[in-house]
Amino acid sequence: MRELLEAVADGSLSPAQAEAELRGYATGEAGRFDAARDRRRGVPEAIFADGKSIAQVVALAETALETTDRALLTRVSEPQFDALETLVTETVPDATIDRRGPTVHVAMPDYEPPELAATVGIATGGTVDEWVADEAALVCEDAGATVDRVHDIGVAALSRTLDQLDRLRDADVLIVAAGREGALPTVVAGLVDTPVIAVPVSSGYGHRGDGQAALAGMLQSCTVLSVVNIDAGFVAGAQATLIARAIGAARD
Repeated sequence: MRELLEAVADGSLSPAQAEAELRGYATGEAGRFDAARDRRRGVPEAIFADGKSIAQVVALAETALETTDRALLTRVSEPQFDALETLVTETVPDATIDRRGPTVHVAMPDYEPPELAATVGIATGGTVDEWVADEAALVCEDAGATVDRVHDIGVAALSRTLDQLDRLRDADVLIVAAGREGALPTVVAGLVDTPVIAVPVSSGYGHRGDGQAALAGMLQSCTVLSVVNIDAGFVAGAQATLIARAIGAARD
């Protein structure tokens, strides 16, 4: 306790960082940020931007950067990103911003990402599914895992799946995202001996084309796999990270 107080007094630790150390979270203008989640749970808290005001997103990102040296944001709109980019440019010009669709990762200049001796393969049925895969990929990369992206291997032309089979089998854990009828994860899971996490994507049209058909198909899979919610790239990435971390620890 005394060391924390002395660090705050001499300026080497901010009040928000001290609060995060003591309570496990930091309180900012937009609410409480779970700064200890990464240590406690193995995955960081992501800032879910959808439904939040621009000011709330920026405030939470500031808190995340101050307490954990990086911020992971999902479902970021264009105006929210513009404000976030302005914040970083004006306050921490040397910070890095990695934007992939609506998912954004910001890292302070002195942030050192962890190293993880495991590979997460992320496969998509089609180009329209890429934004969900991006969300999953940034979570895995933040944890230090090697990510191998396998694009556009939907089962409408099964040869596209089979010619990537060696890469799929080399991964320690697989995330497979697909829309329409959601058959791809079932096919892949029947060809590999690695854990498969299926992500139904809201890409389709007509009857239950909002991802419900894909979700139902994956839940009824006759091959063994795990299924997350529709468009839940973050959840899939977090689950894959926990599996990859266990594999990496066993290798060490």
